[in-house]
Amino acid sequence: MDSSLKQYLHDPRLLLDAAGEGIYGFDLDGNAVFINPAAERMTGWKASELLGKRIHQFHHHSHADGSEYPADECHIYRTMFDGQTRQITNEVFWRKDGSQFPVEYTSTPIYKDDQLIGAVAIFRDVSTQRSTQQALRDALQRVSQLSEQLQAENTYLLEEINADWQHGELVGQSPPFCTMMQQLQLVANTDATVLIQGENGTGKELVARHIHAQSPRKEAPLVKVNCAVFAESLLESELFGHEKGAFTGATQRRKGRFELADGGTLFLDEIGELPLPAQGKLLRVLQEHEFERLGGQQTIKVNIRLIAATNRDLWEMVQQGTFRMDLYYRLNVFPLRVPALRERIDDIELLVSQLLVKLSQKLGRKFDSISNKSLSLLKNYDWPGNIRELQNTLERAAILTQGSVLNIELFAESAYQHEQPIQTLADCERQHISRILSQCQGKINGVNGAAKILGLAPSTLRSKMKKLNIARE
Repeated sequence: MDSSLKQYLHDPRLLLDAAGEGIYGFDLDGNAVFINPAAERMTGWKASELLGKRIHQFHHHSHADGSEYPADECHIYRTMFDGQTRQITNEVFWRKDGSQFPVEYTSTPIYKDDQLIGAVAIFRDVSTQRSTQQALRDALQRVSQLSEQLQAENTYLLEEINADWQHGELVGQSPPFCTMMQQLQLVANTDATVLIQGENGTGKELVARHIHAQSPRKEAPLVKVNCAVFAESLLESELFGHEKGAFTGATQRRKGRFELADGGTLFLDEIGELPLPAQGKLLRVLQEHEFERLGGQQTIKVNIRLIAATNRDLWEMVQQGTFRMDLYYRLNVFPLRVPALRERIDDIELLVSQLLVKLSQKLGRKFDSISNKSLSLLKNYDWPGNIRELQNTLERAAILTQGSVLNIELFAESAYQHEQPIQTLADCERQHISRILSQCQGKINGVNGAAKILGLAPSTLRSKMKKLNIARE
């Protein structure tokens, strides 16, 4: 090696100036006696500005939050007093321009002849490292969130797959059905809240799915919650989700249906079964588009469209004090009534044709048609269970039928044997009015009242009930 090069390498000052870390040298009074170029580059302070001065007031005067950092608490100064080496990883240094940067530094005592004469601080800017670590943490959190979302969506999709097999298109040509479809088309392209009303088994969920499929949100999920299925203690968790440990059995955080439906449509079936505490929280979400998970403090914002369905008279529930009036008006923006099957008997043939295709797929057999006699029996029945009852009737008949032409004659005759024999017109009228009153839960007036369904004035119906000795209960 060249002797001149060896001479340079043995010059400590030359080596310190070449170091990539910032280096400060201090005397026992805390004054700077040495500053290398790397320290100048990182802090913006020139050595000529700091040599001979207490450097703490220039680069170490405040914590990261801006609060004062007293010199007697400074780890570098403490090393000069007690001779202890310190490694610090969670502080900041301040630049000349007033900005700060995170640092890691080592404060080392300097001895001469066993006498403490000062200290050296070696530091480095860890901004890039911290940014990389934060980016990694954010990425891991995002992966965790996506994993949680995927798990929740998979659970929901499994529930959907295991749901009723009949999810075909809406079909019909009767005047009541066409009226409903006209209203449906008008509201589908908006974000308006829809309240679907109708008896059990009329296809309210199918109507909700059709509204979503025709809406601008069709590419986002339609998430369903049946408010009658979950116990009151679990319903809020199902709607809003919960944090780990929020209640006994909550072993992990779970997103609720509102979060799953963000950007899409939330369908609340059997909304009349929603308990009053949950009604209040639902109202808040509709008003403010935000909520908290059970056991959580974080406010979560969502963008959803709400569709609700019920077979109950919500206004009557409002008067009874079991349903909030303010929530009723929030839901009743666009009421949509699904007609009962007895009001659209002309659609029986189309419905049977559609259901036979579904039955063929489900049972793995080919059903080409239904006998004329069977079709006539279907059209002459009043269907208190509506389309769901028709679906079940056809499925049972399909199981019993040997050929490809569905025959429900034997099943129908068997079913009708359980009815009370009708001997007079009065008996027939009494039985029919009693059945309708039972379906309407004794309600006479209103859109879903027995008088409307029977096509009678309420006063006429009350008169007939009195004459036929029919109790409202």
